[in-house]
Amino acid sequence: MHGSEILRTALRRNLGAMTWGTALMGLYQAGETAFPIALGLIVEHTMRDRTPASLALSIAALAVIITTVSFSWRFGMRVLQKANTTEAHHWRVRVAGCGLQPVARDVDLKSGEVLTIATEDADQTADIIEVVPLLISSLVAVLIAATALGMADVRLGLLVIIGTAAILSILSVMSRRIGASTQEQQARVARAGAKVADLITGLRPLRGFGGNHAAFRSYRTVSTEATHQAITVAKVNGAYAGTALALNAILAAAVTLTAGHLAFQGQITIGELVMAVGLAQFIMEPLKLFSEMPKYVMIARASAERMALVLTAPPAMIPGQERPSPSGDLEVDCVRYGSLRKLKFQVSAGEFMAIAAYQPRAAADLAAILSATIPPDAYDGAIRISGQRTADLSIESIREHMLVNPYDGEIFAGTLRSNIDPSGTSRMIAEAVEASLLTDVVALHREGLDHTVRDRGANLSGGQRQRLSLARALAADTGILVLHDPTTAVDAVTEQLIARNIADLRRGRTTIVLTTSPPLLNAADRVLVLDDGVITADDTHRNLLTTDQTYRQAVAR
Repeated sequence: MHGSEILRTALRRNLGAMTWGTALMGLYQAGETAFPIALGLIVEHTMRDRTPASLALSIAALAVIITTVSFSWRFGMRVLQKANTTEAHHWRVRVAGCGLQPVARDVDLKSGEVLTIATEDADQTADIIEVVPLLISSLVAVLIAATALGMADVRLGLLVIIGTAAILSILSVMSRRIGASTQEQQARVARAGAKVADLITGLRPLRGFGGNHAAFRSYRTVSTEATHQAITVAKVNGAYAGTALALNAILAAAVTLTAGHLAFQGQITIGELVMAVGLAQFIMEPLKLFSEMPKYVMIARASAERMALVLTAPPAMIPGQERPSPSGDLEVDCVRYGSLRKLKFQVSAGEFMAIAAYQPRAAADLAAILSATIPPDAYDGAIRISGQRTADLSIESIREHMLVNPYDGEIFAGTLRSNIDPSGTSRMIAEAVEASLLTDVVALHREGLDHTVRDRGANLSGGQRQRLSLARALAADTGILVLHDPTTAVDAVTEQLIARNIADLRRGRTTIVLTTSPPLLNAADRVLVLDDGVITADDTHRNLLTTDQTYRQAVAR
């Protein structure tokens, strides 16, 4: 999908609203054009027939024109703005939906950049819904003015048509530069937004080792680049607007002077002169609108091209369509990826197994593969759920049967309840809260589970955020649950209780914990030692403490 295709889709989807909007805005422009024409006719007839009836008829005609102009503008813009807002919402939702899906790693799209595309670019793309009707209605006004002037004198009508064509030719060349400059500006603003999102996410660790000042300097550089490009765009827009205004004024002056010359020579009447002067003044507004449309079209196209970057981004993996049987066993068969070297092990259905990874990178690589965020063609070997390869399963079925809870699980703005049970369907909220020892947080606040949680859990401590994330994983109650370092931010006593609670709550369901926590290792049915990318030991925690000195040194605290 390209930007032009996005624009065509938007126009096609709103054809009905645009038709009505174009008709009403055309009626508005026709009424605006008719006003100076009516004034000219009133002057012409009043000079010949000076009666109260003629004056009353003239006033009535002006009242009809003013009423038509008022209502056609009111309802025309209402129709177009509703369609514009609805279309922008459609693209925001679609871009956000694509942004939430994992994409191939060679696609350089950061979350902050996607956010900018889903807001500003979606709005500017939807502006095409208003641009086209306004463009057509402005053309209607110019044509009516040219026709009316041509009826007074052909030279006046030709002057308007030729002058309008010349203005548009000049401005269309300038609008191309606006489109290119705007696209670059939007890209730099999006990069600045992405940098902000990264800084907010990593602000705590940055402060921890004193890297926040360097990070802020990095953002300042990106922001300065965006500012300079914005200034460039403003200069181009200013030059465009100034040129358009000057050309429109020149055309209006030319029409006025030509009409005055013709009236002086007696080739047009006084009424026609009044009409020509009025149209020369009026025509500047539709000409201004008409001349600005190419700029807005180029901006909409530039925004649509940026949206296409997200909408056409290839997925991280193309899932199959099968569903696993509900037995709940898991097999990792000769997987080679990152720091993993032909990793092979099997977890039986209902087993509680811990994996003690001596290298944190190995645990992270294993969690990434099990979470299905790494495409199957990016690693050797296979992952099987209930005997079926994950490559043959749909993403939805994998998520239903196996949940991988990362050590840095995100906390969202909302409430404790909405973070624990985002879908609102869990029947194990109370059990999950108790097992994760989140009960003290719930009891601390009068609202209980409805206590407000700020963005990224800013009003919670590190341990509270980790226990909240654990509660969410336990409340999901999936057949296979993988926990990655779920207790690193809690004290030893709390960790001991949580380990026991997880074992009790998950009894009979497959559970895998990637950890070096002694309480969790002790609670597991068996422990696999992952060292240098392979399994080097398989036993209980107590036996390994007795027989394996390296293990004892790695996990003892």
